[in-house]
Amino acid sequence: MATSEVQTVHSGADKAKLAVAVALLLASFVAFYLLSAQGSLAQWGVLIVGLAAAIGVFAVSESGKQLLAFGRDAWREVKKVVWPARKEAIQMTAYVFAFVFVMALFLWLTDKTVEWVFYDLILGWRK
Repeated sequence: MATSEVQTVHSGADKAKLAVAVALLLASFVAFYLLSAQGSLAQWGVLIVGLAAAIGVFAVSESGKQLLAFGRDAWREVKKVVWPARKEAIQMTAYVFAFVFVMALFLWLTDKTVEWVFYDLILGWRK
């Protein structure tokens, strides 16, 4: 039985870091809309700086460190994947298309056969 582990924030400093990151995120969006009279350069500048600051504060929190470690582990696993050669990928794609075509043909023939049996033979609706 697999147990799901719930990650919680334990330290007060870590909670404060997360609160500051959320506050910076919200403040950057609010500033973006409040600075609409200043022009798009000021709007986007404040938004980008605020988002970068929020990401920076989140990155130094324990949750941020765990997220970065997870990302590094995931990237390490992606590097281990053995990708098929072009020829193998084309062959497998052709097999899938052929299988889909054969299944579509089979289902169409089955549908028409059942339609013929019910409507023509049993009910006699078509003459």
